[in-house]
Amino acid sequence: MRSQPGVNVQDLEIKNYMEACVGDMLRPVLDGLNACQCDNCIMDILAISLNSLPTKYVVTKKGKLYTKISNLQNQFDVDIIAAIAKASVIVSRNPRHDR
Repeated sequence: MRSQPGVNVQDLEIKNYMEACVGDMLRPVLDGLNACQCDNCIMDILAISLNSLPTKYVVTKKGKLYTKISNLQNQFDVDIIAAIAKASVIVSRNPRHDR
């Protein structure tokens, strides 16, 4: 793999931007819904949400936050909220724990 002058490939990593976005929005969205927020349900909602959304991979320096893809962020937000809401309904109907 060739790198640009001054860029060390070992300092770069690939991140799924959508995973970070869903992770950031998960709790605030769930706070407005009547869904269980135990660890099992949170992880199930996260997984179902991510499986229903397109991946958005970005390359960033290790340990650094990457800038948001601002021109698509509003649509991402709408899609993410819808995916989380749908996933919470699925998990609420089929929780993997006793209530």
